[in-house]
Amino acid sequence: MIISLPADLADKLDARRARYAGPGAAVVPPHITLVSGRAADSWEDAATHVRKVAAAGEPFTLSLRGTGTFEPVSPVVYLNVESGAQHCAELHEALLDGPVEHLLEYDFHPHLTVAHDLDAEAMAQAKVEMADFAADFVVTSIGLYDYLAGDWALREELDLGGDGKP
Repeated sequence: MIISLPADLADKLDARRARYAGPGAAVVPPHITLVSGRAADSWEDAATHVRKVAAAGEPFTLSLRGTGTFEPVSPVVYLNVESGAQHCAELHEALLDGPVEHLLEYDFHPHLTVAHDLDAEAMAQAKVEMADFAADFVVTSIGLYDYLAGDWALREELDLGGDGKP
């Protein structure tokens, strides 16, 4: 489950990310991960739960400000989520309060990855050049993805505060 970015902001970030990691950076569009995991049992039970969480949510403003890193634990440079971080954490917890498993070994920290697992020079360049980045947008939905045919695919985009139906 992710928060997608408005198209214009995603395009701007894709262009910046390509400077650090080349054209392959655009394989995964810019997003904020809410849960990186899978259905605990059945896909339909998990999807029903995610729909209910989205329906119970409300749109909120999210702001991205400056860079951070998970180094030395993980080679990641990211944009900080300032305003909206608490909403992301609440969605994360609500999504896990059901038949969804979070598969990462790290604690949840809302962020938008800019550079990952690159050489030290590219990581440093991303951290410095994106340090003054700032953007705000309204989050109105969450994306429900599934791993199909060796790739992540959007199954449903669910409106926050919606009726919970696809």
